[in-house]
Amino acid sequence: MPDYTVTLESAWFIKDVKSLDDAIGIAISEAGKRLNPQAKYVEVDAGMLSCPYCEQELSSAIVVADTALVGLVLEMKVFRAESPEHAGRIAKSVIGKALREVPLKLLDVQEQ
Repeated sequence: MPDYTVTLESAWFIKDVKSLDDAIGIAISEAGKRLNPQAKYVEVDAGMLSCPYCEQELSSAIVVADTALVGLVLEMKVFRAESPEHAGRIAKSVIGKALREVPLKLLDVQEQ
């Protein structure tokens, strides 16, 4: 059975934040705290989006009225999964248990 790298996207909501950089830092920090110690092997990073017009990379975070929505990218390795779909389900289950009430979307599954 092969190993896989699974990438998930998450939406993180933060109140009382003043800047975009603060929002991204807080989101990554809070996600990391909630993933430790059960899923400390999950890599957390700020998400990026492609502009549909100019195709430049843009931050997937927005701050309005001191409230932020930050898109995070979560990546983990799944060992000995039966298929890419099985690896995705395993990753969503493990990360979902640590990040309760946080929406997750499967972005990519790569065989190692």
